[in-house]
Amino acid sequence: MLNDRAREILSYIRSFQHEHDMPPTIREIGRAFGISSTNGVRYYLTMLEKAGYLKHRSGVSRGCGLASIAPSAGIPLVGRVAAGQPILAEECIEDRLDVGQVFGDSSDLFALRVRGDSMVDAGILDGDVVIVRQRDQAKPGAIVVALIGDEATVKYYRPRPDRIELVPANEKYDPIRVTEGQDFRILGVVTGVLRTVGG
Repeated sequence: MLNDRAREILSYIRSFQHEHDMPPTIREIGRAFGISSTNGVRYYLTMLEKAGYLKHRSGVSRGCGLASIAPSAGIPLVGRVAAGQPILAEECIEDRLDVGQVFGDSSDLFALRVRGDSMVDAGILDGDVVIVRQRDQAKPGAIVVALIGDEATVKYYRPRPDRIELVPANEKYDPIRVTEGQDFRILGVVTGVLRTVGG
């Protein structure tokens, strides 16, 4: 799991490589982040390499390039989520979606395939893939992926004084009411929807 500084350094390396068509040196990374020790920079580069984001070539000045096949190459598609009643969210990566450039920094994004029709009036259809930014809080009215017990669902987030309502975008369905004491948490905020059309 990457910490915030490692994510920032990864984002910097991506931007630098995109702009200059080559990766930054260790000293350039150190200057950008106020890290005076080259060993301090190497600590984060090693963390990124172990996570599969970088491929380091020793003995080369600009040897910390992005891995050709790495988690940064796409957003992990981690399973299915209900847009009807909540279902168990599968915790396995099915595939990777190379849409990081569309949604910006993909280090805290994940994707879920929607099952059900409770969000159709929000433009989220059965079989769509929602792109979700990992967050444990959300603004009222945001579309969130929420976990109730071990079941995940995608709904509008409507906090009330005495409860939380997870509201569908389909009049056929009633809101899911979460009261104090229930095992509830927000997994992320939906930032986009992907859909394939035709065969």
